[in-house]
Amino acid sequence: MRGWWQDLTDLVLPGECGGCGAPRTVLCAKCRAVLGGAVAHRVRPVPEPSGLPVVHAAARYADEVRATLLAHKERGALALAGPLGTALAGAVRAGLPGARSGPWPGTGRAGSRGSGVPVLLVPVPSGRRAVRARGHDPARRIALAAAGELRRSGVPARALGVLRQRRAVADQSGLNSRQRLDNLAGALTVVPGGARLLSEGPVVLVDDVMTTGASLAEAARAVRSAAGLVSNAAGTGVVYRGETWESREEQNVGSTRERTGRWPARQGITGAGGVGGVVDVVCAAVVAASPDSFEINRN
Repeated sequence: MRGWWQDLTDLVLPGECGGCGAPRTVLCAKCRAVLGGAVAHRVRPVPEPSGLPVVHAAARYADEVRATLLAHKERGALALAGPLGTALAGAVRAGLPGARSGPWPGTGRAGSRGSGVPVLLVPVPSGRRAVRARGHDPARRIALAAAGELRRSGVPARALGVLRQRRAVADQSGLNSRQRLDNLAGALTVVPGGARLLSEGPVVLVDDVMTTGASLAEAARAVRSAAGLVSNAAGTGVVYRGETWESREEQNVGSTRERTGRWPARQGITGAGGVGGVVDVVCAAVVAASPDSFEINRN
C-alpha cells in the first residue's frame, strides 16, 4: 500500500526534481540529460572481484545522478523509476551484442518484437529489512522499467526477481572492497524454480549502483550455481547444461503473460573464446558506477 500510494502522489503532485531540487517536476530536463544522455561505458572497479561479469554503466555516480538514485531508493520518489529504467536499458544494450543492430537471436530480423529469445534482467535484491524500511525494492523496480523500455525499442526483455538473500548481511556502508566481498560471500540464492526461468535467454544482472562490484559478483555466483552454468576457458561466458523448456508466466514482474519459444540450438549469444553448444553471456548493467571505475577504462 505504501508503494502504491507514493506512486499516485508522485504522479499527481510532483514535488521537486530528484536530481537538483527544481520545483514542480519529478526530474528536470537537465538532470534527465545527465542521467541518460551519455553513451553507456564499460566499467571496472579496482580491485576487480573474482567472478564479476562485464559491467556497463549509464552514468557516473556523482552530483545529480547520485541525488536522483538516493531520492528513488531512500526517499521513496518512485516516479523516478521510469527515467532510471531508461538509463539502465541503455547500459543493457551496450553490453549485449546484437541488441542495437542486426538480428536479435531467435527473431530473424532486427527489432522483431515478442518472437525472439528474451533478455532476462535479474536484479540484485535488497534485504528484507531494507525493503520493509523503504517500502520497495529499488533495483527490482528499476529493472521492471528497463525491461519495458527495451521491449518498446524492439528488444524482447523480461525482469526476473529470482534472487533472494538467504542470510542476513551487515550494512555495506563503511566496508572496504575486501570486507564487502566477505560480507556477501554465499549470501544470495536463486528461488526454487528460478533456475528453469534463467534458462530462457541471456542473463543480465542489474543493479542501481556499482561501487566495489561485490554485490554483482555474488549475484553472478548464485546464478551460475543454480542454473548449472560453468565458466568457459576464456572466462567470458558460460555454458548452460540443462534442458530447454517452454517459458511460463513472468515471475514477480506484474506484467501480462508472455510466451516465448524454446531456446534455439546453437543460437545463443557467444562470447570470445566460447565453446561448443549454447554459450550464454552473463553480463551486468547498472544505472551508475563510481567515477573511478570509469577512469580505469580510459587507458
